[in-house]
Amino acid sequence: MPDKPLAYHITFGTYGCRLHGDPRGTVDRQHNQYLDPVIAENWDRELANQERLRFQRITLTSEQRLFIESITLEICQRGAWQLFAVAAAPDHGHVCLSGEADGKRIRTWFKRWLGERLSSRWTLQSGQTWWAEDGSVKWIFDEMNFKNVVKYIVDQKSTSMVD
Repeated sequence: MPDKPLAYHITFGTYGCRLHGDPRGTVDRQHNQYLDPVIAENWDRELANQERLRFQRITLTSEQRLFIESITLEICQRGAWQLFAVAAAPDHGHVCLSGEADGKRIRTWFKRWLGERLSSRWTLQSGQTWWAEDGSVKWIFDEMNFKNVVKYIVDQKSTSMVD
């Protein structure tokens, strides 16, 4: 296996939209290794997490999702990353890109710069953020996986404009 991945598949959620206990399952610091089970549905845990939110959940509008998809290449150019695919949904985004930096560092900068651009058009409350903490970074080492990830993201994009 090569030392450097071909690309990274980065997934990031909007603030408050996928809390631990959610029926779709989630991952936390203790359940974040390959083949680890996801955190199962737990209504009490989800409710407790909802009560801890400092702000309302962020759900991206169609206009905001189109904006994200339209500026991602510019953000990738700023970071000197190569963009392969992007899709924005109401409660999360996907990007497949490559770059010299570690995937987690790229995710951090990508979310920061994307949030700054969104905030230049849509105002948030003081202290509010567009994104949930962290997100997922999957390293892609082989062509087959790379093609599957790009197809998956492109397929998400084609359905992401349905509200």
